[in-house]
Amino acid sequence: MSQHNSVTITDVEAAAKRLAGIAHRTPVLTSRTVNSRTNSRVFFKCENFQRTGSFKFRGAYNALSQLSEEQKQKGVLTFSSGNHAQGIALAGQLLKIPTTIAMPDDAPSVKLAATRGYGAEVILYNRKQTNREELAQTLLQERGLILIPPYDHPHIVAGQGTAAKELVEEVGELDLLLVCCGGGGLLSGCAIAAKAVLPNCRVIGVEPELADDATRSFHTKTLQTVNNPDTIADGARTPYLGQITFPLVLQYVDDMVTVSEEAILRTMFFLWERLKIVVEPTGVLAAAALLEGVVKAPGARVGVIITGGNVDLVKVSQLFS
Repeated sequence: MSQHNSVTITDVEAAAKRLAGIAHRTPVLTSRTVNSRTNSRVFFKCENFQRTGSFKFRGAYNALSQLSEEQKQKGVLTFSSGNHAQGIALAGQLLKIPTTIAMPDDAPSVKLAATRGYGAEVILYNRKQTNREELAQTLLQERGLILIPPYDHPHIVAGQGTAAKELVEEVGELDLLLVCCGGGGLLSGCAIAAKAVLPNCRVIGVEPELADDATRSFHTKTLQTVNNPDTIADGARTPYLGQITFPLVLQYVDDMVTVSEEAILRTMFFLWERLKIVVEPTGVLAAAALLEGVVKAPGARVGVIITGGNVDLVKVSQLFS
């Protein structure tokens, strides 16, 4: 099987069966204010209500549940700034698989505490001094662990795609689906799921302007990188799209756009105030593209994936000033 067709709708459907009764079927919210402001009908798929507070649990559980008994006993390793870390830690706890997570020492403390709370061993590293992939390779060799990366893995992509599958099942026809993009696992999975049932639905990925590697990669058709971008959307600080996710994004996604740091903040506060939901900066990327007019879809039915709600409230209070 070529990398190009590494994940299909069949894989997403299989993931949905594995996740049934384990992952939350998260709510879909609407807002008359948002509809009138955008002149469209908007459906927010709220993965901030998912277990561990983000969509990452879907891919993590789907990947860990498919390991062999021998692999499960060895234990798994991942590297993550927080949401994938928590997803892997909880999935490991549920499946009785030991988990080791390499996390940057500047990761939000709320994510760090939750990851440890789910029983994972956390190894901290300095982002500026340590390459996380090299650190992971060292740990794999020393301990014989199984690596489950944050996005560049077919089972991760298929698991994340179940979010869009559920959204379409609940609300039906969509003209447009907006999805945030870090490493492209959620974006490619959701695009596969949406296109399978709604071939005419446009799928657009959204990144921070300060971390626009996927957008540049999409438009040039050549893999671009970004190094430790200083964006408040910590879940989108990934250096580049993966070997699996990049071809899938090129195949299934219709466009990529970026939003400013100011737009991210304005959208986060707007959703807190109007939808009464706690959303983290990365979680509002897709909503920001619509609410800030970067993407306009008058008269359209628009799906927006809200990806997570793990906010470091102490730090976020500084953003209000």
